[in-house]
Amino acid sequence: MPCPARADAMSAFARRVRAAFPVVRNIRLGGMSPEELSEVLAHIVRRLAESGQAGSLTVDDVPSARKLAVMRPKDRSHGDWASNVAMQLARKAGMAPREIAQSVATALGKEPGIASVEIAGPGFINIVLDSASAAAVVDTVLKQGDEYGRNDHLSGKTLNLEFVSANPTGPIHIGGTRWAAVGDSMARVLEANGAKVVREYYFNDHGEQINRFAKSLVAAAHGEPAPIDGYKGAYIDDIASRVVEQARSEGMDILGLPREDSGVDADGQPLGEGDSPQREEFRRRAVPMMFEEIRTSMRDFRVDFDVWFHENSLYEDGEVERAIQALRDKGDIIEKDGATWFVSTKHGDDKDRVIIKSDGNYAYFAADIAYYYNKRHRATDPADVAIYMLGADHHGYIGRMMAMCAAFGDVPGENMQILIGQLVNVMKNGKAVRMSKRAGNVVTIDDLVEAVGVDAARYSLARTDYNTSVDIDLDLLASHSNDNPVYYVQYAYARSRNVARNSVEGGVTHEGADLALLDTTADGEVLAALAQWPSVLSQAGDLRAPHRVAHYLEDLAGTYHRWYNLERVVPMPLTDHEMELPAERRDALERSKNPEPARAAARLRLNDAVGTVIRAGLALLGVDAPERM
Repeated sequence: MPCPARADAMSAFARRVRAAFPVVRNIRLGGMSPEELSEVLAHIVRRLAESGQAGSLTVDDVPSARKLAVMRPKDRSHGDWASNVAMQLARKAGMAPREIAQSVATALGKEPGIASVEIAGPGFINIVLDSASAAAVVDTVLKQGDEYGRNDHLSGKTLNLEFVSANPTGPIHIGGTRWAAVGDSMARVLEANGAKVVREYYFNDHGEQINRFAKSLVAAAHGEPAPIDGYKGAYIDDIASRVVEQARSEGMDILGLPREDSGVDADGQPLGEGDSPQREEFRRRAVPMMFEEIRTSMRDFRVDFDVWFHENSLYEDGEVERAIQALRDKGDIIEKDGATWFVSTKHGDDKDRVIIKSDGNYAYFAADIAYYYNKRHRATDPADVAIYMLGADHHGYIGRMMAMCAAFGDVPGENMQILIGQLVNVMKNGKAVRMSKRAGNVVTIDDLVEAVGVDAARYSLARTDYNTSVDIDLDLLASHSNDNPVYYVQYAYARSRNVARNSVEGGVTHEGADLALLDTTADGEVLAALAQWPSVLSQAGDLRAPHRVAHYLEDLAGTYHRWYNLERVVPMPLTDHEMELPAERRDALERSKNPEPARAAARLRLNDAVGTVIRAGLALLGVDAPERM
């Protein structure tokens, strides 16, 4: 951890470095953000290596600027920014970290915008910016607007992001709702980093779960109890009634169709084994109804998918056979015990997997194989990276899925990435909420939105790392308090807009702003927070971690609220009591509450920059930024 120790006396070697290195030109983009400091550091270290003044370090040993992290010290007395570049490179250089740090610091100290550089502890480089350089981030934010922080470092590849993918047998439950919030936010973050993202929803509309759904509807339509393995809830009665009414409007007495297996449906087409004309008619009509309900729920939740993929199409279009044949051609398919097996143990799985059972029916994993193969080879937007967002109960699928990825010649963890989400607990009055109006013993997406609204629902689910379980407190999310994180962030934005409106009335504009006057501690904290946004956004994309955006917004909002309570934009005269304070205290209050025009204008620009970043960050989470609250 950096410490405030002063730099050691400059060595003769470091003095030679000062003489040999000119100022690094044409790197900075205006101001000195953490990313720009990293670029400068990388340039300096490469020059040291090129000139043979970094021991055995070569240019090839120097990491990219993205890997030379510049961090914000927790203790602000240590400086504005700190770097551990010397400790990163010491071993390859064969030098003591402090010796490398001194050489880097010598060159860095010559840079415009750098007020001072110190070496601390085992070799940390602590950096203090001058006020104008630190404040230049304000101009950058206001010039770039909502584009500030966006980059293209993930460009060049198509990322297929599949999320939610709930069975079309009922409403979206709370687990799927979490994936909707996290998945859509992740897509937005990835796009902000330059990626081409295909949002995809996979409908499991083939197999036994659809049969159970149809059986449940038939039973409900006849007023019978749900089958033991069937689906329950008021929504089953709703769908059954709608199916009966739809059929009646078309002149069909659906309840009069045979309930026993007759071999053909109402159109004379062959039925599946154990099926009946009535059940098939309920299936044919009800599944599209559930599809539409799901689409509507997603749209109302501000989630739009590029592809709605139907599992059944994999069988109808011959995709399953083609994918299995592709593995057979690679020698990874065998016949054993009357069944067809994928030899997944060749690729790291704990056991081989049946894909065609001895009765001739496909195992569920056959569709998984075909679906991945389809993603990678489809004619439109084939996936360079297929990202699967799965529920906690799918952890056991990872081994077989990665083995399948490897069998196709792809790289597990690169071409295929699997994210496992954990459970969501909905709480009210300190107790778990379990009952839904429609779906029985679960909470659905519509229940949550009705209780707290889309903004609070999306934010609360996206702000927590999906790798951890989360408690959703309905009472908290409905409250207007600082303990409510979405309210806290939205209020910061609304407050910034109110400051802007009041400034118009008070005659304060951006004109004549001197950003060098943003020199108080509170100013510096806000400036540093704004400067961190590009790296936060970049890391959120690389780590598939949209919750980092929410955490940043909460930190920025807190920093802004503290600044708001200390620094005035529109001048306010001192009270009589304040005028009687000691001169030093009175002068500080005067600068805070009654700033000169150039300082007031600079603070207004800072205020508007904060609002810009908060608005852009909320948009990445699919949350509105209200002008007033």
